[in-house]
Amino acid sequence: MDEPRMIAIDGPAASGKSTVAEILAQELNYTFFDTGVMYRAVTLMALNKIDDLNNESAVVELAESIDIDVRKPSQEDGRKYDVWVDGEDVTWKIRQPEVEANVSKVSAYPGVRNAMTEQQRRIGHKGLMVMVGRDIGTVVLPDADLKIYLDASAEERAKRRCEELKARGDSADYDEILNAMIKRDQIDSTRAVAPLKPAEDAIMIDSDHMTIEEVVRAIKKLVKY
Repeated sequence: MDEPRMIAIDGPAASGKSTVAEILAQELNYTFFDTGVMYRAVTLMALNKIDDLNNESAVVELAESIDIDVRKPSQEDGRKYDVWVDGEDVTWKIRQPEVEANVSKVSAYPGVRNAMTEQQRRIGHKGLMVMVGRDIGTVVLPDADLKIYLDASAEERAKRRCEELKARGDSADYDEILNAMIKRDQIDSTRAVAPLKPAEDAIMIDSDHMTIEEVVRAIKKLVKY
């Protein structure tokens, strides 16, 4: 293919897609955009402002009203970008376990996805973009030039998430994380709107026994300069 202007990388939680996309974007001199942070930001604000996350209309109204911005990292504390909501830096707050446990519910609401999708699409169509999420190749950028579906077993992904949390000094229980991961996979893959699945023309990569560097190299081989 010619040099792809839009690269979409989809996959389940902790499959390594965000890390791969960030490195790939750096090496290709593309812009890296992890769309999942937008849904985490909505979930965080919903947890703070809404008593019952089952109140779909209230969550959607919130998603349509808040201002979410993703910027280059402002601090050297391990962050890959800044995430701001209504003028507040929530970069690490959106990684809290409570957000992790509820983000699939919030992101499954059609109104929430509509509110986020249009903004994501506008950003993606600027070109020279590596965009990562769960429905980039199927919904947000179905016209992406290169689509990757990065997968890994739930056990391997839970192990990676444990290591990530412990590296930041946070507590982590493998069984708890694994159970949450399996539950999230079920919700993401069976939701009525934009379920987690590979695009028909996506290239599948199983990262269970691959390093991040090996995955990046595999994708770069698909990119013709």
